[in-house]
Amino acid sequence: MAVSYEEAVAEFEWDIPDDYTLPSVIERHADEFGDRVAVTFLDDDGAREQRTYADVRDDMNRFANALADRGVGEGDRVMHLFPRHPDAFAVQLGVLKRGALVVPCSSMLKPKDIAFRASDCEATTAVVHDDLTDMVEPVVDDTPLDRLIRLGGDDADGADDGAGDWESFAALLDGESTSHDGPDVGAADPMSINYTSGTTGQPKPVLHKHRWLRAFELVNAPYWWGVTADGESAPGSDGDVDLSEELLWATTGTGWAKWFWSPVGVGLTVGASQLLYDGEFDPDAFLSVMAEEGVTRLCAVPTQYRMFTQTDLSAYDLSLTEAVSAGEPLNREPIEAMQEAFGITPRDGYGQTETVALVTNYPGIDVKEGSMGKPTPGLGTTLIDTEEEEPVEPGTIGEIAVPVDCPGIFDGYYEKPALDEKTFAGDYYRTGDLARVDEDGYLFFEGRADDIILSAGYRIGPFEVEDALVSHDAVAEAAAVASPHEERGNVVKAYVVLADGRDGSEALTEELQAYMKAETAPYKYPRRIEYVDELPKTSSGKTRRIELRKREERKFGE
Repeated sequence: MAVSYEEAVAEFEWDIPDDYTLPSVIERHADEFGDRVAVTFLDDDGAREQRTYADVRDDMNRFANALADRGVGEGDRVMHLFPRHPDAFAVQLGVLKRGALVVPCSSMLKPKDIAFRASDCEATTAVVHDDLTDMVEPVVDDTPLDRLIRLGGDDADGADDGAGDWESFAALLDGESTSHDGPDVGAADPMSINYTSGTTGQPKPVLHKHRWLRAFELVNAPYWWGVTADGESAPGSDGDVDLSEELLWATTGTGWAKWFWSPVGVGLTVGASQLLYDGEFDPDAFLSVMAEEGVTRLCAVPTQYRMFTQTDLSAYDLSLTEAVSAGEPLNREPIEAMQEAFGITPRDGYGQTETVALVTNYPGIDVKEGSMGKPTPGLGTTLIDTEEEEPVEPGTIGEIAVPVDCPGIFDGYYEKPALDEKTFAGDYYRTGDLARVDEDGYLFFEGRADDIILSAGYRIGPFEVEDALVSHDAVAEAAAVASPHEERGNVVKAYVVLADGRDGSEALTEELQAYMKAETAPYKYPRRIEYVDELPKTSSGKTRRIELRKREERKFGE
C-alpha cells in the first residue's frame, strides 16, 4: 500500500467518534469476523495458543464482570505486570470495559519502581504474572494496592497455592458472562497511565484518553505499518491490504508505550492477526519464528535489526513484505542488510510515550538512510527554534514540536497540574528531542536537547557521529557525548563497543578517527575514544548518554 504523501496531507481529516473506545471496536470486530485469529502465542518452551476475536471479546467481558464483582469501576487504576501472554489483551480490555485505567509496568522494573507507580497514581488493583509476584509482594503494604490477581502459573482451577492474597485470573473468569453492561465510556474519558522511562528524575505519569487509540488507527496504521481497517483505504494509497492474509509481529513487551503503538493501537484497532512470542531475543530464534509462522509485517527495535545482521540472513526464507522500526534511529547497515537479504527496506518512525507516530518513513517513501522520514499527516509536527518557538530553516537543528491542540498527543500528566501548566503553556508541545530537516522535508534525529555537543562554536548531533562509527566493521555500538575541553569548550567523545573478535588499541583509535573524518564533516570526528564492554541503557533499551556525560564531567570538567 504505497502512499502519496502530498495527497495524504491534503486530504487527512480527524474522525474520532464521541463514543469511540477500544472495547467497542473489539465488540464490532467479533461481530464481523469473530473467527479470525486475533493472537497466536508462542513461547520458547514450545507452547502455542490462539485466540480469535470472539475469544478476546468473551474473555474481555468475563474479566470486566469479575472486576465489577470486586468493586473496580470507572476511574480506578489497575496496574499490570506480565510478559507477553495470550491473555494480555483480555486483561487490558476488561479493565477498559469497566471504565478503569490501565497502568502498564515492565518486568524489568524493581520493587521500588512498582511501589512508586502504585503510590503515585493510587492504583488499587494489580494483575501480575505468576513468575513476577515476588516483585510486588514486598511493597504491597506500602501502597494502595488491595486487590491482587495472578495471571498464569499452575492454578488454572483457582486453587490457592499459599502465595498470599492472590486470586487466579483463570478462576475469576470461570462462570462469568460473556457480555458486560459497563459504564458509559467514550473517546474523551481517561484510558491509561503510561510512565515515561526517562533518563533523569522520577518517571512521569502520561495520561491518555480513549481517543488516543483512534489516533493510532488513523496515523500509525496507514502511515507506518501500511494497513487499514477492513474496507478502508488511506488517502493517497493505491488500494487495501487484505488483513486475512497478514500476520503482524511487534516484538515489544506489554509494559511499554510501544505496546499501545503497535499490538493494541494498530493490530487490535484494524482487526489484524498478530503474533506474540515470549522468548528472550536471539536473532536466529526470531528469524526462525518469522519463517515458520509466516510473519508478513514486522516491527522491531534498532538493536534487534542490528543483531539480525550478525547472523546469516540468507539462511531464512521469510514472508516479510514490510518492516518498521522505532525507539532509536536506525543505522544504515541493518537497512542495507535487510534490503539485500529480503528485498525490503525497514522504515523508521519517531514518536514518544506522549504521542502517536509524529514522523515516519511512510509506505512507498524513498527512504533516506538515517532519516526518520517526514511528519505524519494531520499532526502539524514541525521543528522550532529552542528559544523563539519559530520554525527553523532547512539544514538547521530544531526541537521537534506539535501543536498543543493536536488529537495525537497526550492529555496531560495524571494529577500533576503544575507540570501540565508548564508543558502546555505555549503553542506547542515540545518533545525535548532535536532534529534537522533537509530541503526535501526529511527529518534526521540529532538527540535529546541535552545531548547536543557544542564544540568550538559547532552544534553536533550525537546520532550522526554514532551512525558513522557503527558503519565501521570494528564497531558494534557507539555513543557520542560532549567531553569538556579547555580550548574548545567540549570535544566529541565516543564510547565504543567493539564487534566480536576486535580489540581496542591506539592503532584502532587512529583508524576510526581517520575513517570518521572521511565519513562526516571533520569537526565532528571523536577526538576521544574509549572502548567499553557495554553502554548504559534505560529499562526500555535507550542509551543513557547523560550517564556518559557525567563521567566526562567528572574526568575532565574540573
